[in-house]
Amino acid sequence: MLTQREKDFIRYWEANRLPRKKVVRQFLIGIPIGLLFVIPVVINFSSGWYRRADMEAHSSDFNPVVLLVALLLIVAFTAIFYQRHQWDQYEQHYRELLGRQLKERSTTPVDPTSEQPADPTSIHLADPPGPPAPDSIPTTPNVVPGPPADPPTPSRPQK
Repeated sequence: MLTQREKDFIRYWEANRLPRKKVVRQFLIGIPIGLLFVIPVVINFSSGWYRRADMEAHSSDFNPVVLLVALLLIVAFTAIFYQRHQWDQYEQHYRELLGRQLKERSTTPVDPTSEQPADPTSIHLADPPGPPAPDSIPTTPNVVPGPPADPPTPSRPQK
């Protein structure tokens, strides 16, 4: 039996699975995760504690646009990758719950006495209640023949 939390998740994911699969939405939602990777790099770069990197940053060969593009690519890749991974996990969980729900429905025994018809006038019985008619009672038992017997094999004369 599914818990209420699992049922709520199924309803939530049915409503949100397609919008959350779009790349633009994944990027926008995942930006904070991407920034968690980029902000320490920026802090590390701007602090100047590593002298050799600081010398490289102040040389004439350094192009800050390359660093900015690299940081933006890191943010974008991390954001999209993380959100796709999360979407896959939610989708897998959703499919597992649907499978479990379907399995529970198919294995649950149905008790015909527990279901009452909604309208008593719509009851239609194929066979009326009571003893069976005398002509419907079989008089001879059904005999099922067994497998055919193998023919006897001729015996070989002994020498």
